[in-house]
Amino acid sequence: MGAEHAEQVLAIHQLGIDEGNATFETAAPTWERFDAAKLPAHRSVAVDASGKVLGWVAVVPVSDRCAYAGVVEHSVYVHPAARGRGIGGALLRTLIASTEAAGIWTVQSGVFPENTTSLALHERAGFRVIGTRERIGRHRGVWRDVVLIERRSPGIE
Repeated sequence: MGAEHAEQVLAIHQLGIDEGNATFETAAPTWERFDAAKLPAHRSVAVDASGKVLGWVAVVPVSDRCAYAGVVEHSVYVHPAARGRGIGGALLRTLIASTEAAGIWTVQSGVFPENTTSLALHERAGFRVIGTRERIGRHRGVWRDVVLIERRSPGIE
């Protein structure tokens, strides 16, 4: 994922935001903010033959403390018109390969419980539910729960 994908990546992000079950965010960030926050080695796009971005995956470190150097939080978004074609799974497989190669032992995220498609996608990719943070934040005037998920690397001890 690079600057050449910025407009499409942020548009897909905004579509997910607009649907209401992807994030607490209310607007996609600027490319500069997005680019600065995401780890370059662990972000990818899925594109079709014409170069159109169909989805993306990226991670941020969870902490700058050295004990958490191998823990990242990820986001995965697929354009609504491209869903149901295995793109989310392919993006997660790409992410897992890059994080495993880098020695990252935990990939985690928080998912609204209403986002059952995302929860099922992550379960198929080897993520497990570790708990639910109840009423953790207000979103569009409503208290929302967040299901915490993680994938622990089986090869890193």
